[in-house]
Amino acid sequence: MRKIIFVTGNPHKIIEARGILSPLGIEIVQNNCGYPELQEDGLEAIANFGAKWAANKLNCEVMVDDSGIFIEELGGFPGPYSAYVAKTLGNERLLKLMEGISSRNASLKCVIGYCRPGEEPGVFSGEVKGNIAKTIRGNLGFGYDPIFEVNGTTFGEMVDEQKNRISHRYRALVKFAGWLSFSNHF
Repeated sequence: MRKIIFVTGNPHKIIEARGILSPLGIEIVQNNCGYPELQEDGLEAIANFGAKWAANKLNCEVMVDDSGIFIEELGGFPGPYSAYVAKTLGNERLLKLMEGISSRNASLKCVIGYCRPGEEPGVFSGEVKGNIAKTIRGNLGFGYDPIFEVNGTTFGEMVDEQKNRISHRYRALVKFAGWLSFSNHF
């Protein structure tokens, strides 16, 4: 079985990746060594840099995930700063920031960065469009799941199987899996 190191501190991301990549004969192993995150406006540059840095540091093939929530009326904020905003403000304060805003369009984006030591990285992105809920709903998932809704249901109200069929991470991982299957990197 092929092994890819997933550099993340988030066990939820590991579970999602294993569910998609295990059937391809890929073992996902978590490493929480972290990587320096560039201060960029786009997730692609951050994942690209992180994958290359981690592959060369660990001397093995790695994947990283940079994800964010992009709220249309807030100019795409918090975008690549989503993890920091989640940690410092949280969902309740983000909803407070959205009070009085009628257009609640938002999208969740995920970029998977992949690299082998000494090689150039590749990135695979996925996106799901939805809305910011008016209240926190559901206790499933993690992060922004209780406030991000698709067709009237928040990710926090969806069981993993339901969420993972439409999520941004699922879409990025499917692209990555397809590339692995049909490239000379398998």
